[in-house]
Amino acid sequence: MTLPLRTFRATALAGAMALATAAWLPGAAHAQFGAVAPTPTVLRPAVDKAYGQLMAAPQILQLLDAVKADHDHATEDLRMLTEIEAPPFKEQKRAEAFLARLQALGLTNAAIDAEGNVVGVRKGTGNGPKLVISAHLDTVFPSGTDVKVKERDGKLYAPGISDNTRGLAVLLSWLKVLNDQKIATVGDLVFVGNVGEEELGNLRGMKHLFKEHLDIDGMVALEPAPDGTVLVLGTGSHRHEVTFKGPGGHSYAAFGEVPSAIHGMGRAIAKIAEIRTPKSPKTTFTVGTVGGGTSVNTIAPDARMAVDIRSDEMAPLLATEKQVLAAVDSAVTEENARWGVNTLSASTKLIGDRPGGRTAADTLIVEAAVRANTAFGRKTVLAGASTDANVPMALGIPAIVIGGGGKTGGFHALSEWIDLTDAWKGAQTSLVTVLGLVGVQGVSAPLLDKRPPRTK
Repeated sequence: MTLPLRTFRATALAGAMALATAAWLPGAAHAQFGAVAPTPTVLRPAVDKAYGQLMAAPQILQLLDAVKADHDHATEDLRMLTEIEAPPFKEQKRAEAFLARLQALGLTNAAIDAEGNVVGVRKGTGNGPKLVISAHLDTVFPSGTDVKVKERDGKLYAPGISDNTRGLAVLLSWLKVLNDQKIATVGDLVFVGNVGEEELGNLRGMKHLFKEHLDIDGMVALEPAPDGTVLVLGTGSHRHEVTFKGPGGHSYAAFGEVPSAIHGMGRAIAKIAEIRTPKSPKTTFTVGTVGGGTSVNTIAPDARMAVDIRSDEMAPLLATEKQVLAAVDSAVTEENARWGVNTLSASTKLIGDRPGGRTAADTLIVEAAVRANTAFGRKTVLAGASTDANVPMALGIPAIVIGGGGKTGGFHALSEWIDLTDAWKGAQTSLVTVLGLVGVQGVSAPLLDKRPPRTK
């Protein structure tokens, strides 16, 4: 299984894989179509050496066999966790179940932190890097959703089963096989089941984790990515709730005397619709929801809208945000001027703030993932989305997102599904990626560099 290659060439398959990437990334709005960077074709000799050593070591080959053998247990954990509701801001029950499994598998120091994340450290032999391996606990589905797992046509169906409960089950499987096979890593592995990845969770779990743990050297997150996909770009986003307020009045009697909150909002929407954004880096905006008014024969005293702004780089995101907010102010001014009053106002509230970032294609953590993919006969495509990895990327900490195995679809829909046929293969590849980064005692040195601790 050892492939001691130092030069890897991309093929036409990368284009097809890039298109497939758009199908897995959570929510169509998160997806980036096509590769966001060229896949490295020449890797560091140290990277090739480390993975050559890993794939030639009998204990690692036995470990990979153990991952395959644990497939049924991992599926049981997947079913169990999926059937525990985990709506945004209500992840506690699933967190408690995930914590119990970590502790039962030997991670006795695991605990739930102040934000609701489950965190446990599998200590290395010493003087190695500290690597976070994570999957998010929350799903997009509200309380009361039927999360019972149903099986048909060789697939498992349930809301949240692939995004991202499969990732949690893979982490549990990794912990089990590492302990059963007595594999000692050089660096520390920080197992994390985090909160706040979906919807208005605002990456609160990861923000808290990196605020409290200043000595993290890197992160590998699991999401339902196709085999070979490595996420290196974190799309940033800002979301605003805009509220328009006026005195309101009768549609006939007060006409000409008071401004309409809905008309003012309409002016703002029209202005926002005319904003021009760059195609590269991709920068987007939308007024996603609107509401307001009291009746058809009332000049609206209130109106509200929610605006989503995204970009693959922060500078154009902030520039677009400035234009959106200016459009709101201008619209209020025009609506007041239309009636010769000053009684309409607007206020904005930031309800979503996901920092953007990027892990460069030529960084060691990306090369490690490329080399691990190659060891298992897979081509690599570098993709982008908005995920938990945004947080470390924005801090300049090496971070990637990879898959845990299995074919998946229907994200954020009640018909979400996963096909676990040979899913253990993806879990093997991702685990080998991780082991190369932290090193294995007696087999390979850590590739991931230790960083000076950050300051708060």
